[in-house]
Amino acid sequence: MPKYKSTRNTVDRLDKPSSYTAAKNKKRRHNRDEEDALNRDRNKTPEWEEKLREATTLYVGNLSFYTTEEQIHELFSKCGEIKRLVMGLDRFQKTPCGFCFVEYYTHQDALDCMKYIGGTKLDERIIRTDLDEGFAEGRQYGRGKSGGQVRDEYRQEFDPGRGGYGRALVDDLR
Repeated sequence: MPKYKSTRNTVDRLDKPSSYTAAKNKKRRHNRDEEDALNRDRNKTPEWEEKLREATTLYVGNLSFYTTEEQIHELFSKCGEIKRLVMGLDRFQKTPCGFCFVEYYTHQDALDCMKYIGGTKLDERIIRTDLDEGFAEGRQYGRGKSGGQVRDEYRQEFDPGRGGYGRALVDDLR
């Protein structure tokens, strides 16, 4: 009988933090002084985890640059009443850059959306949904050097839904 070193869960948790939130928390932990770490109550839950327990906002990624707010609203309103929808924009050109935030009125609606809509296709792209700690002004803009999303700058393959080739590759061809 073979021995397995570890088991793997085949079902992902729905209430896990978005990659943005996890990275931000990692930076916070890294930047804390050792003295603060020793004085901190070990039994307390970090503030970002507390925010996610009742989060009503979803980060929606891998959208086509051509997906409209109306398309997103129509799809996501099937899981509950939408409070606010914020499209992700290229910081310089102010055009859609492949992500958005959808805010619901209740936490359960956000979880239902992740369960039923996350991983489905919209505009021939498989979208991903993550719970988010909440939208704050300025987060609607891409964080890449050229104003869009970072991952789109280094993409090597042609992707018409994301604007063609990656920006780094296009710059090399010029």
